[in-house]
Amino acid sequence: MKFFVVGLGSMGKRRIRCLKALGYDEITGYDPRKDRQDEAKQKYNIDTIDTLEELVIDNIHAVVISTPPDKHNQWIKWALDNRKPCFIEASVIKDGLEELNQIAKGNGILIAPSCTLTFHPAIKDIKEIVKSGCYGKITNFSYHSGQYLPDWHTYEDVKDYYVSQRETGGTREIVPFELTWLVELMGLPTDVKCFYGETMDVGASIDDTYVIALNFNDNIYGSLIVDVASRYATRSLILNMEKGQIVWRWDDGVVKVYDAINMRWVYYNTPQGETTAGYNKNIIEDMYIDEVKSFIDAVKGVKAFPNTLHEDIQILNILYQAERG
Repeated sequence: MKFFVVGLGSMGKRRIRCLKALGYDEITGYDPRKDRQDEAKQKYNIDTIDTLEELVIDNIHAVVISTPPDKHNQWIKWALDNRKPCFIEASVIKDGLEELNQIAKGNGILIAPSCTLTFHPAIKDIKEIVKSGCYGKITNFSYHSGQYLPDWHTYEDVKDYYVSQRETGGTREIVPFELTWLVELMGLPTDVKCFYGETMDVGASIDDTYVIALNFNDNIYGSLIVDVASRYATRSLILNMEKGQIVWRWDDGVVKVYDAINMRWVYYNTPQGETTAGYNKNIIEDMYIDEVKSFIDAVKGVKAFPNTLHEDIQILNILYQAERG
């Protein structure tokens, strides 16, 4: 298969690494910045183009869209116009997606929105534990996903890329990123309340903290905190069930389950994945590789991708509802 990767920043380069890890070497990259083209070409030995006119579209089997979120829709439309299946990074802007989804469905063209955490080994364990039914239904949960925005790209100023803009700000982007796997586990919430705002200087005037209360069917209540003001990167979950409790911190490398019937703790050790220099040690490449493989399997018709644009729109509706208060 031959791939066209649009956007050669941090995520575009990661997706190229994923494709290479899966044995795919026929990759063409595009980025309006010449320095990024040159870097990708040098690091990964791929072809790059300066203009779309140089691309032989008939030679491309699939498109990977790794641009800033505010450019996603124009590239999805480009892929649909050229009848190419596409994978897109996590979205945060809903406007226009419904129309693109209808075009894709009407023409039978695959759009695969990112759902990276679905492939995290600890989160896969958490889902299996809950869905086993051994501990009864979920009653409530609290989850905190915190990072420090200047740590994202230590090689460039926060103001130099999309996370510094309010609509595509770092925290606002991570809210749907986390909701995607939580909603898969709990279902869609019936009610959402939220406080959000700017609590400190993170290098840009954006809302750096979201505190969201969620009410789900079957009397499940949850609290979600997402921020880019945490000086130590954190993903931390306490999930209560009728007969047990799940405790997970992503830097512990283990999912702990308290079995209330037998009054003991059960431990699910998380496989240690590969990381790339410059990234947090807990941001393992493996889940990104598995995600790209899932996209390729969907393109080949082997198995459906675990997220759809319709589901992505539902997640963004939760974000928008939260922001309305």
